[in-house]
Amino acid sequence: MRKTTRKFLAVTAGVASIALLATACSDDNGGGGTPTSGETKKGDDTTPITLTVATFNNFGYTDELLAEYSKDHPNVTVKQTIAAKSEDARTNLTTKLAAGGAGLADVEAIEIDWLPELVQSGDKFLDLNSADVEGRWPEFKTKPATTASGALIGYGTDVGPEAICYRQDLFEAAGLESTPEAVKELLGGDGATWDKYFEVGKQFTDKSDSAWFDSANAIYQGMVNQLEAAYENTDGTPIPLADNSAVKGLFETVTGADVQALSAHLGQWSGDWDAAFQNNGFATMLCPAWMTGPIEERAGGITGWNVADVFPGGGGNWGGSYLTVPAAGKNAEAAKELAAWLTSPATQIKAFLNAGTFPSQTEALTDPALTAATNDFFNNAPVGTIFGNRYQAIKVTPFKGPNYFSIHTTVADAITKVDVDKSADQAAAWQGALDAYNALGL
Repeated sequence: MRKTTRKFLAVTAGVASIALLATACSDDNGGGGTPTSGETKKGDDTTPITLTVATFNNFGYTDELLAEYSKDHPNVTVKQTIAAKSEDARTNLTTKLAAGGAGLADVEAIEIDWLPELVQSGDKFLDLNSADVEGRWPEFKTKPATTASGALIGYGTDVGPEAICYRQDLFEAAGLESTPEAVKELLGGDGATWDKYFEVGKQFTDKSDSAWFDSANAIYQGMVNQLEAAYENTDGTPIPLADNSAVKGLFETVTGADVQALSAHLGQWSGDWDAAFQNNGFATMLCPAWMTGPIEERAGGITGWNVADVFPGGGGNWGGSYLTVPAAGKNAEAAKELAAWLTSPATQIKAFLNAGTFPSQTEALTDPALTAATNDFFNNAPVGTIFGNRYQAIKVTPFKGPNYFSIHTTVADAITKVDVDKSADQAAAWQGALDAYNALGL
């Protein structure tokens, strides 16, 4: 088995910058260097340029990885900024797009949940269609990023097949079977259900001071991603939240007393959540492939983490991002070239080895560099095989229309009021979600 060396970028509340070529010229225009001819230059031109890339969390774009691009493009300096949360990246992007695009990075990362609203403004992004990338991705990855006119506004980076990451040492201390194979069977194997996951959680919390899972919103996210159309009909029309029995049922499950008794009551990406990794705060997490990176970043020095090849409900995808090129950028064609390289099969595999971002490229899925990959932090778990299996287990590709993000936020905020803030009971929180939905004016 191939063992990976994990090298992570430090993700903080601010941003980090990476300069690849110290001798190259840079400018402070926020959109890359301006070619002397006044025309957009491609990355293989001899004119020195700076390309900026804006990401969030951890895409696996280490300085070593990005330095490879400069070997073939010695005139290019790449600077990366990393937002601590995807929500921060979205706010920055949408605010600057509304102002005409000034100050945006040459390459902007976007997350699947807020991609549909940006597709409605497809003319603000470069059309990335190209014969060079034709057939790289399965249709489920390209279709959401394609406008009504056929423009492709985003190159797919990763997908988020979900497994269960867990603390093997905490399982052992509670008297539960703890090997990955045993945990898979304990949670129901190929027939794993949410009821079984919660049942085992009760067994665990009866014998442990740690919580079973970190966040009710995380559990809700895993559940809602198994609905074919959570908030909108497939024609894009919103489903009135008051009439949405499927969503209300999930909300009542994760905010109900039995499940709340299993929660650590943490908001993901908060300081309290960060600290919980160091103080045995919880035993399991719903774990899309990309989550292995944030876990390792926060749980340094903890030796008990492992990954089980199982997921309640059979399978699910959480997340998956894209790289876009804002049309207002001064080096749009060069940025397109960089985005294509960053999402190529070989580069996606390297990003996975760096940060657990599972490739969306069809060609990458059978590459031995991926299938043989292990993760030393997670007790040498065969993550390439595990997340490959979890990818194959995904049976539902949820429809996400232009109102998905805003409706989802109303429900997620209501869950937070019950689970984290303790500012409302279940009934009051749901009414708050209904009020927030009505305020959207959909």
